Amino acid sequence: MNNRARILMSSLAAALALVAAPAVSAQQVEGIVALVNDQPITTVDVRNRMRMIIASSGQQPSPEAIERIQEQAVRGLIDETLQLQAAAEFEVEVDSAEVDQAIDDIAERNGTTRAQIQQELATAGVDISTLRRQLEAEIAWQIIVSGRYGSRIRVSNQQIEAALERIAASASQPQYYIAEIFLELTSAGGEERLQQQATAALNALREGAPFQVVAQQFSAAPSAANGGEVGWVLGGQLRPEVEQVAQVLQPGQLSRPIRVPGGYMIIAMIQKREGTTTVQYDLTQVTVPTSAVTDNTAAQLRQALERASCETVDGAISGIPGAFATPLGAIPASSLLPNIRDALNGLDTGDHTQVLETAAGRQAFLVCERSIGGPGMPTRDDVEEQLRGQQLSNQSRRWLRDLRREATIEYR
Repeated sequence: MNNRARILMSSLAAALALVAAPAVSAQQVEGIVALVNDQPITTVDVRNRMRMIIASSGQQPSPEAIERIQEQAVRGLIDETLQLQAAAEFEVEVDSAEVDQAIDDIAERNGTTRAQIQQELATAGVDISTLRRQLEAEIAWQIIVSGRYGSRIRVSNQQIEAALERIAASASQPQYYIAEIFLELTSAGGEERLQQQATAALNALREGAPFQVVAQQFSAAPSAANGGEVGWVLGGQLRPEVEQVAQVLQPGQLSRPIRVPGGYMIIAMIQKREGTTTVQYDLTQVTVPTSAVTDNTAAQLRQALERASCETVDGAISGIPGAFATPLGAIPASSLLPNIRDALNGLDTGDHTQVLETAAGRQAFLVCERSIGGPGMPTRDDVEEQLRGQQLSNQSRRWLRDLRREATIEYR
């Protein structure tokens, strides 16, 4: 155990003995665990947070798990204090009705009611104010992060196209309906400690702790607000190291902790299906039959294609002996000959292939429209929103990390 953990364990000795006990008068155990910019976090705060985490997991923790839960509780309270302090600086206030709605959303996802949540927490010795403070900090932080960075985030057409190309490349691969837990690597504890936390989270899940609850309490991913649920994703949307694991998981199975940039990820495979997403082209074919081919045909076709579109192609090729254009309409990429499909790879609406030598003579293809369709296929707007959310999440983590580094945090 490191020095910081020893200090915390010493400060919380009385509180830890009461973690699983009924509610106790604050005067009996209250002390200061940490000061965050002179604002205190008390043993009562930490005990209530620990009780809430334990009650949410539905598991009786081991002594080793108690230490990890304690560190998680203290860290979470420090982050929330910093978030609420930032919200106060920007004069952002969260209405109690917004917190009520957030609790109702949690209740709906878990098939219960706000009153039942309050009763379950009370049974575990946790005042509802503990949950309300956590949600208030989350809502306030979302507001100020969006206000500070939302207008700065730019998602370019190139980024969207690149993402769609990755998805198109995986069109025939399986699709996954997954939930995730992302444990972020920070300076506190380091790699070894994070590995232990990831293993502990996985063990809790295997022992029956609800995935949604563990994700809500521990995951640093944006999906934590939805209980870790990501929804349907295509193979090309996952990190390669995550996709390798997803390929072998069966519905109902959990992954091992997967090392990814910035931390560890655990995924739950909810459903799986074969890829039915297809790339589809609306093509116009330009042909110079073999009988009309000359030494200049290829060069003439290349020059004509540079100034041609699907609407103007007839005029563009009118000076080439024997050349004619044929609208082919919508054709799935899987129905094309391999050499034509390869020539079209990477092309978008308005592009054209190189001049191909085929059994019919010299041919080229203009892409009048290119689309990707099928179950689970995101639209351009979906992809843009996903990329925007990723950038906003990255900015959020960086800002919170900066607040931790700049804050005066004293452990008692």
